[in-house]
Amino acid sequence: MDAIIRLENIRKSYFMGKQELQVLKGISLSIHKNEYVALMGPSGSGKSTLMNILGCLDTPTAGDYYLSGHQVSKMPDNELAEIRNKEIGFVFQQFNLLPRLSAVENVALPLIYSGVPKKLRTERAMAVLEQVDLADRSHHRPNELSGGQCQRVAIARALVNNPSLVLADEPTGNLDTKTSYEIMNIFNKIQEAGNTIVLVTHEEDIAHYSKRIVRLRDGVIETDKRTAEVIASA
Repeated sequence: MDAIIRLENIRKSYFMGKQELQVLKGISLSIHKNEYVALMGPSGSGKSTLMNILGCLDTPTAGDYYLSGHQVSKMPDNELAEIRNKEIGFVFQQFNLLPRLSAVENVALPLIYSGVPKKLRTERAMAVLEQVDLADRSHHRPNELSGGQCQRVAIARALVNNPSLVLADEPTGNLDTKTSYEIMNIFNKIQEAGNTIVLVTHEEDIAHYSKRIVRLRDGVIETDKRTAEVIASA
């Protein structure tokens, strides 16, 4: 089975003057199609840096990263941007919606960069809004939507390009408990429909929605277990 994500000995360092700060110290990890993985770890463990590398927002200092068979760790920025737009759907804690655009226009945005004609953009955007149970709010702007509804719009936008990978960075961080669980149920549906999901969270109950939990500590993988095992041993 081909891995959508294959990391081989990924290292990332930042330099402050002459001092080297090692954030990732040799991460090797494979994630296959249709897996649902939670990345966890305390502050400073390297999970945000790893997420940025997985999302092609940053490149490793050393090591190899293959995304859907493409060797992305050595790609120039313009090629990275193209892969990012085609292969990855992002969901952020802050929603990152454009305030002046309606829900359907926000969702259609990535398709503009892909050169999809307007009529088809709207059709595809409406179809994914339907998937997240928000078609009836398609013409509302973000300020007319609740936090949970804004996050649904953001999830729909992440899905509109039919990416091979959905990356969710603390997607429930700004939501109350009830709304958080509703959003996580939507991620479950997305995964059941065949998508691959990597979720960064610091909340155990949110991580338990995934099927596999990878914990980082001090820039290395501390544990990598099926979620069922984690819950059983709790």
